[in-house]
Amino acid sequence: MPPSGWMLAGMLALYVLAGLFGRDPWKGEDAIHIATAWQMLSSGDWLAPMLAGRPFHEPPLYYWSAAISGWLFGHILPLHDALRLASGAWVALTLVALYYAGRELHGDEHAAAAPMVLAGSAGLLLHAHDAQPMLVALAAYAGTIGAGALMARKPWAAGLFYGLALAACLLGAGIAPTLPLLAIAPFAWYFAGQRTQAAQTLLLGLALATLLVAPWLLALDQWRPGRLDAWLHTELTPLATPFSFTGLARFSSLLPTFAFPALPLALWALWHAWRQRKQASHPAQLLPLILFFLTLLLLAWAYRPREIPALLLLPPLALLAAPGALNLRRGAANAFDWFAMSLFSLLAALVWLAWSAMALDFPPRLAQRVVELRPGFVGELNAWHLLLGIAISVWWWWLIVTAPRSPYRSLTHWTLGFTTFWLLATTLILPWFDYGRSYRPVAEAVAKALPEGTTCLAERHLSPAQRASLAYFANLAPLDSSTRAGQQCRWLLVVGDQSSELSAPDASWRLVWQGNRPGERREKFRLFQR
Repeated sequence: MPPSGWMLAGMLALYVLAGLFGRDPWKGEDAIHIATAWQMLSSGDWLAPMLAGRPFHEPPLYYWSAAISGWLFGHILPLHDALRLASGAWVALTLVALYYAGRELHGDEHAAAAPMVLAGSAGLLLHAHDAQPMLVALAAYAGTIGAGALMARKPWAAGLFYGLALAACLLGAGIAPTLPLLAIAPFAWYFAGQRTQAAQTLLLGLALATLLVAPWLLALDQWRPGRLDAWLHTELTPLATPFSFTGLARFSSLLPTFAFPALPLALWALWHAWRQRKQASHPAQLLPLILFFLTLLLLAWAYRPREIPALLLLPPLALLAAPGALNLRRGAANAFDWFAMSLFSLLAALVWLAWSAMALDFPPRLAQRVVELRPGFVGELNAWHLLLGIAISVWWWWLIVTAPRSPYRSLTHWTLGFTTFWLLATTLILPWFDYGRSYRPVAEAVAKALPEGTTCLAERHLSPAQRASLAYFANLAPLDSSTRAGQQCRWLLVVGDQSSELSAPDASWRLVWQGNRPGERREKFRLFQR
């Protein structure tokens, strides 16, 4: 039997919410997108995203949703946690869309498997709990496959969902991720039983998407014409590059670990369907399979091999894997079950060991290593976190002991084991990670070194994440030192890992402050005054 509705919802809610709260914006994408949403909320300019006072040529939907969640929950949560809550909403929407898509494609018995496979995919975990616009595209991909599966039974509802998915993907992730959703339309039409009706459904979706996207484009053209041109240039430039077979190989090489266990389960499901012969050409397999390959080709064409664009491959893989997770042979199912229980029990034990070293200074050698990796970090024994960690561990062992024999047993243990590990890590050792992955200490130190009221600060070689952190934590928007405005500033912040990068422009500048992010041994910051 599949997990009951409330049990499935509770399991996935724990996965979605754990790790969204209780930490600063981390270096990289998390800091960039939180600072962009914060500037949209604080400035009141919702038309065109800005990052640290500079135009940020990205589509606005994720930032709209983050600004709304920040406005709604910012009075009860730290603002960055409230902004990041938008990621949880988009992941939850993806899981819900996968559930209904799986039900349409594979039936009620298999419906729960697709969201469980996605939640258990190794590559999604960290990105699902960062501020990340690509999560909008994940929901759109799941919704598009669901619309294609629903086309024969409820064509008007399918057209509505397809239009919403297209608009969300374009407004949330841009032009390139939307192309596979357009390219899948002829295949969905071909597989439909009533093709005239299917054509009307697809046209309805395209018309609805146009109606939803056009107002933003027209408003941008009316009030920010330069921004529209810059956004189109940013979006279309990757599509002007030649197809990369090296990129195709590198994206493919990511999948065995990034998409585990979705990839092997999907391969098994396809093999099982091929052996059945009659099911091998069924839309339940072909729709997600075609979308997977269309997306893989797009990634090799328009993106550098990175994990974030590879997220787009996970929704179709999860739907392909759904029947495979429940059709494993008894020996394979038992092996997967024991692997899940053993792996996540071991990981839970390692989390407890790391917590002991961090909070109790035991074992001593590991405790010394904890401090060496995060100089200045001081762990503390938090009774509430300790009790919650014990409760999570007891819950995991209770699940192992009481889980009934069913086709869902191994998948349930995998997904809940993943959730247990993530809950434990974010409960017990999150402060240690947070201490070393945030630019808050640097931003606050720079702000303290500057005279009160300083508005003209130039920067050299700062990354977008570093500028975002300065803006969010210290309300500083440094100017590019190579511009005319930046050259007028009497203060200059530089970053680098070599003496040539950290040197002053000339003898008229004197060093006022230098520092680095905790635990970072190479990257250093220097603040100069002229």
